[in-house]
Amino acid sequence: MIKVIVTGIAGRMASHIAEIVRHTKGMQLDGATEAPGSFAVGTTLPEGHQIVDDLAKCIERADVVMQNFRLGVAEQYSFFNTIKRDGEDIGNPADELVNSSITQLLFGYGVTPRFGLQLNLPVIARQFRRLDHQGNIEHGNEDGFGDMSLVGQYLVWSDVRETSVFRFSVLGGVKFPTGDSSRLGEELAEEDEPTAVALRTAARRLRPRHTPDPPPSGGGGGTPQLVSGVHGHDLTLGSGSFDGIIGASVFWSWQRFYVTAATQFAIRSEGDFDYQYANDLIWNAGLGLFPLMGHDLARHDYTLAVRANLSGESKGKDTQNGQQVDDTALTSMFVGPGIDFTWGDSLSIDLVGDLPVLLNNSALQIVPDYRIRGGVTWRF
Repeated sequence: MIKVIVTGIAGRMASHIAEIVRHTKGMQLDGATEAPGSFAVGTTLPEGHQIVDDLAKCIERADVVMQNFRLGVAEQYSFFNTIKRDGEDIGNPADELVNSSITQLLFGYGVTPRFGLQLNLPVIARQFRRLDHQGNIEHGNEDGFGDMSLVGQYLVWSDVRETSVFRFSVLGGVKFPTGDSSRLGEELAEEDEPTAVALRTAARRLRPRHTPDPPPSGGGGGTPQLVSGVHGHDLTLGSGSFDGIIGASVFWSWQRFYVTAATQFAIRSEGDFDYQYANDLIWNAGLGLFPLMGHDLARHDYTLAVRANLSGESKGKDTQNGQQVDDTALTSMFVGPGIDFTWGDSLSIDLVGDLPVLLNNSALQIVPDYRIRGGVTWRF
């Protein structure tokens, strides 16, 4: 007889798995777990075992542990068509633009009821129109895989009651240099080497393109070489660096109202072409309402929620060869509506529209006019 433990037993898919185990010859349901604070913890299975909130309490008697996997896809589309210098709109006579689509493929695994891992693989597609260094219009695109990341999330506190839910989680992970970083070669002012390969090997003899030229020996000021608001660091698929990721999220609901917030901080290191992106803080907050939901507030058959969303980013200036790259700092804030749908514990769908209300950038940059974000996750 194979003894099986099912994690996340209160979920729709996990409960189906439990029923399959019960009706499969040679298998026996010998325990189950749920997230700490869940209404199901402490209840008794028909087999006589109590549902627990820690896998370690029952794993010793099991031959097989059926844990939760997650598959998902998330999309962020951004349209850039506004040129700003030091936060001021200066017009866009060349009609420079960037259409950016970042599709994240998500693979998650629940190691324990409290701890899970997720692998994020971005697929990036960017089309652009910009001025080249001779003042001509250049059209192009950059497509491919971006920098992959592996993130672990730990549920610090969970409290699920009849009319309210509270959860607080922290996360940490690593971003790997899997994306093509060749566009960062544009950030260097070439001295005497014409190719990207030469740029890699001669990087220490090169200076950042976006720093002013040194003044001539006879005196007088230099002239900045930057003429476009679309730069190599905007178009590159990868950074060539290993970066750290830390963050936290919180969710609280009472009856039909809820509040959610999350923040994530990227700790950057130097990558290809001696380029180092500045540390980056992103955050998101929402105030929402469930107009449609199941009658039992502790275990929903489905929910439909609408929310007012506020999000933003704060990032300093990047560096290259030890010098600051002036056209890279940005502080932004977006507002917009959001909608969320869940079906049991198996399916979740979200969609958010973002409009900028604050875009404070350094030097000359192209900035977003709007963003659309969404995602679908299936837990089984």
